[in-house]
Amino acid sequence: MTLSEWFIFFLAIQVVHFLGTWKLYIKAGRKAWEAAVPVYNAVILMKIINRPWWWVILLFIPVINVIMLPVVWVETIRSFGKNSTTDTILVIVTLGLYIYYVNYMLDVTYVQDRDLKPRTGTGEWISSILFAVVAATLVHTYFMQPYTIPTGSLERTLLVGDFLFVSKFHYGARTPMTAISFPMVHDTIPLVKTKSYNSDIQYPYFRLPGFQNIKRNDIVVFSWPVDTVRFFRDPSGIHVYKPIDKKSNYVKRCVGIPGDSLSVVDGYVYINGKQTELPDRAQLQFSYEGRTKGKSFNMDNLYKRYRIKQNEFGYNNEIFQSGGLTNEAAAKFKNHPNVASLDRAIKPQGIKEPGIFPNNGKVNWNRDNFGAIYIPEAGKTVKMDLKSFSLYRRIIEVYEGSEMGIDNKLSVNGTQVLLNGNPIDSYTFKQDYYWMMGDNRHNSEDSRAWGYVPANHIVGKPVFIWMSWDSDAKGLFNKIRWERLFTTVGGNGKPVSYFYYFLIVLAGWIIFSKYRKKKKAS
Repeated sequence: MTLSEWFIFFLAIQVVHFLGTWKLYIKAGRKAWEAAVPVYNAVILMKIINRPWWWVILLFIPVINVIMLPVVWVETIRSFGKNSTTDTILVIVTLGLYIYYVNYMLDVTYVQDRDLKPRTGTGEWISSILFAVVAATLVHTYFMQPYTIPTGSLERTLLVGDFLFVSKFHYGARTPMTAISFPMVHDTIPLVKTKSYNSDIQYPYFRLPGFQNIKRNDIVVFSWPVDTVRFFRDPSGIHVYKPIDKKSNYVKRCVGIPGDSLSVVDGYVYINGKQTELPDRAQLQFSYEGRTKGKSFNMDNLYKRYRIKQNEFGYNNEIFQSGGLTNEAAAKFKNHPNVASLDRAIKPQGIKEPGIFPNNGKVNWNRDNFGAIYIPEAGKTVKMDLKSFSLYRRIIEVYEGSEMGIDNKLSVNGTQVLLNGNPIDSYTFKQDYYWMMGDNRHNSEDSRAWGYVPANHIVGKPVFIWMSWDSDAKGLFNKIRWERLFTTVGGNGKPVSYFYYFLIVLAGWIIFSKYRKKKKAS
């Protein structure tokens, strides 16, 4: 929905509210016109139902308002004596329209000094759960979101099984765009494995101010731009339309920012012609090929000494292939008593590889030798020819077209590029774009496969690892990576665990709480 459509929808809601409540406003000692003034009518309603004024703010926060509306409906009818379970069910299942029946058909009396405490234990329990969900949804949506690392594309920096807290406020929280959504889940409701949202009503894109821009080589969580799978890593192959904020979340390293000219040479990223320098915690990994001396490998030993995973290692009596090796690990592995030779597996420049952006089969690019390409910046203009047509077609048609409510169609007539049937020789971008890649260069589905990541797809910045679980380790105690608990994602040097400091603070708090409780009792 466009802004003008939302404005009309907002006015329609005000009319519905006025028609359904004006008599109730009068019975509560207010004026009928107070039910018609936008926002002001909500403030007055909070006074009528004897609830704090700041509830009005919750009614205008996306996702939170979907939870709060039924609460306000129930509180409204209870303020006029309709307290039964039947009344509560009717007002909820009719989406608040039961209030019309109370307003016009019943001779109700306003209960001015209504007891706000739930009359039953069940009611108190439901009330507590409801506001816990509201508080948790606020934190989850606008401040900090938990996230799990499912793949090894950033192996060594972030490991499979790391449980993260992702900051929404570093880059500015993206307000929800899907109006109707199950709280605190992403695209799928757990257990029942069904869609968690209705995509018919969409809010316009908006991002709250952040205090930091995305810097080159930051690790970033973002919505996967080309996502159409029913839910993340869906084996069924069923494809669905997904709004931006309900696309699967990916985490990669931002190797190129708006305005950069990027290329990949033998697996290394070059920005504006210069090889980029990664942070000291980043560890690039590549695939290697080699020959054996005819003996077998001990997989436990390979994992402990070189971090070679069994699912990334294959060999017979003569040759082997290994993925996920850093240059340092490869140098050590080369001295293994069963390794006769070891070489990095690199596709030479000029060799065409399928599944590589822009996926038109017209460029001789591969995962190791790619580009150069320009990463678009908002407000910057590029020349439109047959080459740029391939690179920017999806940007113009989808990211700056259909996903923004605009019907853009890019086509070619001979050598002339057409936008919606009109010849163009240049195009000015409406938003910033980024280039995301994994550190595990040969085990990462990233921008080399599907291209640019638009600014409106940015979710947040991983800041903290609170738990890390190694499913390949043996023994329950060994499966927990104790050295990674309560470590920061960014920073220089070896990650430092703050887990024991946390335990000390927690123990101190428990002792203090017990002491205060005893003192209060005495």
